[in-house]
Amino acid sequence: MRNLLIFITKYNAFFLFIIFEVSALLIYIKYNSFQKASFINSSNEVTGNLYVRISEFKSYLSLKDNNDSLARENARLRNQLKSSLYADTLNKHKVTDTVYKQQYEYIVARVINNSTNRANNYLTINRGSKQGVSIGMGVISNSGLVGKVVLVSDHFSVIQSLLHKASQFSAMLANNKEIGSMQWGDNLDPHMGLLKDVSNNAVPKVGEKVVTSGYSLFPVGIPIGTISSLKTKGGGVSLNMDVALAVDFTKLQYVYVIVNKFAAEQTGLEAQQKKDE
Repeated sequence: MRNLLIFITKYNAFFLFIIFEVSALLIYIKYNSFQKASFINSSNEVTGNLYVRISEFKSYLSLKDNNDSLARENARLRNQLKSSLYADTLNKHKVTDTVYKQQYEYIVARVINNSTNRANNYLTINRGSKQGVSIGMGVISNSGLVGKVVLVSDHFSVIQSLLHKASQFSAMLANNKEIGSMQWGDNLDPHMGLLKDVSNNAVPKVGEKVVTSGYSLFPVGIPIGTISSLKTKGGGVSLNMDVALAVDFTKLQYVYVIVNKFAAEQTGLEAQQKKDE
């Protein structure tokens, strides 16, 4: 306290100067309308800029919550898509508002681990059996096909991505509906795939879209990629095509696990048919 008093006494002239200057400035602004308006506008601009910076910082902190919310909303909208429904034609003439019934549902999940630079790549998501995920379910993102579930615990699941030597999915050309088999490209480029065994009756074009056929884990029409080049298989029996993948696996953050409500019924019936052969 004593040192403070000594400091104030030593520099009392400076402090008096500051007090008088501030007082004079306040009086000048208060009793001159133009200067008062200029001061208010300047202070509002400073305050406004400060609020903008604070708002931007808060928005940055809430990005994760916003992304989670958007992903949940996307899943809800996907559940309402016509491709997620099937037509109950037997009841069509009876009740017109129940023609379409839910076949596919989507569980939103966040990617918590991912690899793209190996021969066999997987990703881990923060959803498991407690949330309805089970082995064999298809997985997509907003951009297109991602892979299938191969391991499940209570709260986590491992997905074998399309970037895996053993991954193979039924696909088709979007324009003429010719069916082929989609797998990862031979050069292990995370942005390229290979569509194999397409009938040589097809007339594909570079730039044509490749989508899911609906014959496997996915609804029909899920994007896979676009044809980047064409090649003929030995003997000219079928066509193979390089496909630029729709999904950028290096930037995956959110995915959707596809729940096919009729999967068990279909696989059970197909297994019975094989047994009878």
